[in-house]
Amino acid sequence: MPKNISRNKRGRSAVRTAAGLRPPRLHSVKELLGRSAPGLTRITDQAAREGFWSGWLCRNLPTEIGARICGVVERDGTLVIFAASAAWCARLRYAVQELEPQIRATAPQLTAIAVRVQPRS
Repeated sequence: MPKNISRNKRGRSAVRTAAGLRPPRLHSVKELLGRSAPGLTRITDQAAREGFWSGWLCRNLPTEIGARICGVVERDGTLVIFAASAAWCARLRYAVQELEPQIRATAPQLTAIAVRVQPRS
């Protein structure tokens, strides 16, 4: 007759592993972003480019238009600027058209500049 397994035993576990003996090492967000992981490097580079373009546009655009910029993304040679609404998108489009020579002088690798409305989430 087989031996019945007692399910709620107190005491030591039947199998002991090395992972169970030490608590896992916790990593800070700064340490994780500082590593040379390709995925995290891409994210930090994109965040740096977004910060650069947001600051540049806020300095070079009129104050009321610069305040309506929701985000800036640079991908595949295209600078995409997001506005808060359709009305601000139209005003921003005209303002960016006037700044286009300066934008191209700042980043010659850009092939296109697009202004879009930020989708609501």
